[in-house]
Amino acid sequence: MAVSVEIPREYGYVVLVVVIYTFLNLWMSFQVGKARKKYKVSYPNLYAIESENKDAKLFNCVQRGHQNSLEAMPVFFVTLLVGGFQHPIISAGLGVLYAVARFFYFKGYSTGVPDNRLKIGGFNFLALFGLIICTASFGIHLLIREVL
Repeated sequence: MAVSVEIPREYGYVVLVVVIYTFLNLWMSFQVGKARKKYKVSYPNLYAIESENKDAKLFNCVQRGHQNSLEAMPVFFVTLLVGGFQHPIISAGLGVLYAVARFFYFKGYSTGVPDNRLKIGGFNFLALFGLIICTASFGIHLLIREVL
């Protein structure tokens, strides 16, 4: 049986968070480009090799900060967009927390000391967990509505 979903007006905040995160991702990619020039890591090499580049760890930390954000992006976008149907304000707030935490995750990683990524950046996991709960709530709401 089909279920219709109304998109609440507040869902616009959710969409804006996607835009904000897209700009953050672009900024991170520019930082990787700058690090490529600074540490002399040419394309198509994804990472620098320590035996060939004395600054390999520094570059690799910048690259890894961006790569990790790319790896987590699908889960973030899906939980943000789906959870936002049921809880648009909460999801948007968690999305902003996630984006801010991801900025600090990247900045911390880029220091060359990987543990620095978690000082403030670790809050991205809390935000993502909240978004998972919002998404689960939406799924449960659809199922309960269907039964009732």
